[in-house]
Amino acid sequence: MAEVFLIAKVYNFSILSPIMKKTKKRDENKVKYGTISLPLPLIDKIKEKIKGTGMPSVSSYVAFVLRQILSSSSESSEVFDKKEREEIKKRLASLGY
Repeated sequence: MAEVFLIAKVYNFSILSPIMKKTKKRDENKVKYGTISLPLPLIDKIKEKIKGTGMPSVSSYVAFVLRQILSSSSESSEVFDKKEREEIKKRLASLGY
């Protein structure tokens, strides 16, 4: 009887071993999260805004909005385009700078 138990125990471990390795890989790629405090009235406004939108939570909405803001600011890193810079240079030159 003890032999059967030992074989079953080894057998179960060999099945779980590949699963445990996959779990480790997933944990390495898993995104870590932090906490941000928001005023309760702002949270209430966000809850009202996301009602019926399919957005699952306030956290998801805030993360979505921040990604949008950060991606748009990195796309347009220049404050003035080439034409505007030339106009500014002309104005400064006319003022003696």
